[in-house]
Amino acid sequence: MKHLLQQIFHSGKFVTGFIIFATIVLFVLIYPLVIPDPPLQIIGQGTFFEPGIYVNVYDSIGSTHYTLNLREASDRRIADRLNDDDRLAIKQWLVGNGMAESEIDITNTEQLLDQWFANFDPTVRLPGMTNADRNYYIRLNSSIQNLLTTEGIIIAQMNSETAALEEVTAVPQSAYVNVNEVPNVRVLPLGTDNFGRDVLTELVRATAVSLKIGLVAGSIATLIGLVLGLVSGYVGGFVDDGIMFVTNLFTVIPSFVLLILISFSIGQEQRGATTIAVVIGFTSWVWTARAVRSQVISLRNRDHVNLSKLSGHSIAHIIVRDILPYIASYVIMALILQISSGILAEAGLSILGLGPKTTLDPTLGLMMNWAMIYQAHILGKWWAYFPIIVVIALIAFSMNLMNTGLDQVFNPALRD
Repeated sequence: MKHLLQQIFHSGKFVTGFIIFATIVLFVLIYPLVIPDPPLQIIGQGTFFEPGIYVNVYDSIGSTHYTLNLREASDRRIADRLNDDDRLAIKQWLVGNGMAESEIDITNTEQLLDQWFANFDPTVRLPGMTNADRNYYIRLNSSIQNLLTTEGIIIAQMNSETAALEEVTAVPQSAYVNVNEVPNVRVLPLGTDNFGRDVLTELVRATAVSLKIGLVAGSIATLIGLVLGLVSGYVGGFVDDGIMFVTNLFTVIPSFVLLILISFSIGQEQRGATTIAVVIGFTSWVWTARAVRSQVISLRNRDHVNLSKLSGHSIAHIIVRDILPYIASYVIMALILQISSGILAEAGLSILGLGPKTTLDPTLGLMMNWAMIYQAHILGKWWAYFPIIVVIALIAFSMNLMNTGLDQVFNPALRD
């Protein structure tokens, strides 16, 4: 056994795949210990918050202010509220309103704003302007008010006796707060999804559930295929014909189509993660059974098997003691591929809306389904679907690498 493990871990492909897979599993196990938030907890009132660090505005005003004189701060503030597309839109409106194009310099912010405020009228409707365009210009006009001012913002509070606003404090443009001193800060490395839920927390839980589905489905499929393949290949005769008849029926009917029909017939409320895993397992054993049968047929007439027959051992004893050890490596490789196939099958089902029910635990497929329904790929909200694709690809890639590495170790023809 020690020598076998040394051979396995000397395979570069197996080690690479194992490290990738182990990293994913460790992250899935450790992350909930650090951030124990419920994966489906809605934390944002809105959809698709961008990845970043979110600081509570109320708390930041009350925190200690530090003065930093950064030369690029003003330029960044202006660029954030007046980007290149906004400048071109202003030029387009001014030209449409009758100003000569040669008089407009979109790189001169002060001049451009002076021309804009002197000419813009929200009631003017230029030729070809839609309501959406008009609303855009109104929002733009509001956002760039006092853009070039160097004065700070006054924080006022209403006097309960006089009902008048009284200045409490002023926040200059050069005031900064230390994020570590703000009591309420939330880091969202992958932003939020369409429901306002933390994508990273949801992704970690979804990966754990999908791995569970793959493990259960792969174990069931491998066990069924192994038992049927061993019995069919060794016993032969009518038993072999009967098992092969059933196997051929499942081969003719595409397994994914059968999986869709069964999942649809179960109903949404009864489709838990374990139920889906069992269904996938019971529809994915065919190729394992056929492959194991072929292996057993090549082994059943070996000398050590014939000697065991002459010794009067039972069929079960011969299969377990004299045949199974010789195909154990192949069974392990089949299990790895079945786990990977189970994860991909669940993802395909969930994308079609036939996966586990959405009220308990997320899965990788369900997250893809939600992203597609709410058009994250069309709106450019990459964080809602791209990390899921990467995780699925990494799991499948790592398992295929491990399978290839094992194949090189146990198959003499592929050894270096």
